[in-house]
Amino acid sequence: MDLPTTSDSERVLGLTIAVPEPWAEQVRRVRLEAGDPLAGTVPPHITLLPPTAVPRARIEEVIEHVGRVARGTSPFEVRATGSRTFRPVSPVAYLALATGAAQVDALQRELRRAEGPLAGPLRFPFHAHVTLAHLDDDKALDAAQAAGRAIDAVFTVERIHLHLLEGEVWQPLAAPSLGALEGASLC
Repeated sequence: MDLPTTSDSERVLGLTIAVPEPWAEQVRRVRLEAGDPLAGTVPPHITLLPPTAVPRARIEEVIEHVGRVARGTSPFEVRATGSRTFRPVSPVAYLALATGAAQVDALQRELRRAEGPLAGPLRFPFHAHVTLAHLDDDKALDAAQAAGRAIDAVFTVERIHLHLLEGEVWQPLAAPSLGALEGASLC
């Protein structure tokens, strides 16, 4: 996991869409079998905002912003299937989003819009996916990619999750529901 360097006045936040059961267990098993060290500590998810340093003084503003964006976004369906890799750019095997990728992209762009508290550049171009393994072992990545071909996860995204990194553990900070505003239609 690539974490930003922070000062005492900053905290690290992340935003995700949780992969529900039974697919979360299938992804977790693939990660464990590949030897991914984060398999037991990072629940299967789609990243909306990678680990990002945020000034402590803006945490409440971020929570409010995330809630507003969630309320203005309609629930949508995701289908995560078909394993791929980001190699040689990054040592990651992942599930691609066959449906829902455009909605996930629109949601992450709205969360990171220029006038919001989460604005800023990304290290890599955004690509909605579910990580199957992230490690420097080509054989293990090949095995994870092969095992991932059996996963076909279809679910409705109904909420997003804001996390705060405490030491080495991600703690839930907020999990607003999508579509609480009448006529929500961002995605």
